[in-house]
Amino acid sequence: MGVSGRAMLKAISEGEQDAEKLADLARGRLKSKYDELVESLEGCVGEHHQWLLKRMLKQVEFLDKEIAAYDERIEEMMRPFELALERLDTIDGVGRRTAEVILAEIGSEMSQFADDEAISCWAGMCPGNNESAGKRKSGRTSKGNRWLRRALVESAYAAARKKDRYLAAQFARLARGGKKRAAVAVGHTILVAAYHILKEEVDYKDLGGDYFHKRNQEKTTRRLIKQLEQFGYQVELKRVA
Repeated sequence: MGVSGRAMLKAISEGEQDAEKLADLARGRLKSKYDELVESLEGCVGEHHQWLLKRMLKQVEFLDKEIAAYDERIEEMMRPFELALERLDTIDGVGRRTAEVILAEIGSEMSQFADDEAISCWAGMCPGNNESAGKRKSGRTSKGNRWLRRALVESAYAAARKKDRYLAAQFARLARGGKKRAAVAVGHTILVAAYHILKEEVDYKDLGGDYFHKRNQEKTTRRLIKQLEQFGYQVELKRVA
């Protein structure tokens, strides 16, 4: 439904059936696919199909106007929270619209939540804890706020496509257990970050794509030092350049 597609559909609805003339309506990068367009636009469209297309295009135009009206209203209602939106927008995977959803669902005042765990449970972004006789049966999250949850999960998938960033590294690390589970976990991290950004009025700080590598390196170093000390050695570390 881009500019080129709309132009072609409108021309078809008005009776144009010449595939080459329709393909000539392509704009931008779509021009490079001229031969494919001509092939795909070959066919016969009857008067009834043209009538249907006109009605459908009118519906699309109406909905576009309605969406624009809602966008304008949302912008007006969000104007007092512009600084908070700008800060939320800096989180990887969180665009302007997702920032608006987060703010609309959790508000700008975080005192209503005891801590980040409380808001995570309320939103349905905390893993469940169903155990019996010491055995974990389920790790499903609670239902929570479905609109917020959906926005956070979508943001998690978007963040996973970033390079050399903490959330992308977290997603890749957890994806071995399933991408859906990884998306929920990263969505939980995004929500926790949003909570602290709003509560403390600070900017988002990325921990870096090598965070887990460094953390594992430090843990391994501490473990080996402890083992050597247990054997009676005194360890002095010196980093080799």
